[in-house]
Amino acid sequence: MTEYLLLFVSAILVNNILLAEYLGNCPFLGTSQKMGTATGMGMAVIFVLTFAGAITYVIYWYLLVPFEIEYLRTIAFILVIAALVQLVEIVLQKSAPALYKALGIFLPLITTNCAVFGVAIKAIDKDYDFMQTMVYSFSSAVGFALALVLFAGMRERFALTRMPKVLQGTASGLIAAGLMSLAFYGFKGLF
Repeated sequence: MTEYLLLFVSAILVNNILLAEYLGNCPFLGTSQKMGTATGMGMAVIFVLTFAGAITYVIYWYLLVPFEIEYLRTIAFILVIAALVQLVEIVLQKSAPALYKALGIFLPLITTNCAVFGVAIKAIDKDYDFMQTMVYSFSSAVGFALALVLFAGMRERFALTRMPKVLQGTASGLIAAGLMSLAFYGFKGLF
């Protein structure tokens, strides 16, 4: 149990997929201008990343390894992620059309989000068992969502703040992302 708790906290705070591993920066910068959009993207990533971790684990260990075709994992993992994103897209389009419209192009881009693919690959490379893969996938997604929501809060605050023209927009966003990354780096001392 302690092992899973350490993995959970580590993936959220210490080895945050976005701020420590630098995977998934495109949706981080693209969907973080409004809190609602950031929250919706965070929830979509949690769903896709958690289920992608489970499905890719099963496909890798029970299909690719027994037939000695591990070299096809990239293609298989991308297909799984693309199918899950399509499912999320259909559900959001029917149940939350405003959020679907707000996410726009960034929702289909979860398919090519290197954070989702990276977590699936890392779980296999670290030789996690199924439960460890589930905990790692879910907590990495929660860490992604946490960073995204915190960043959206800062960017909404920046919109209300007077600042030099040179620092407005992307410049202030990148500076804030760097400072957030540095703050999360402080959690390295926990373990």
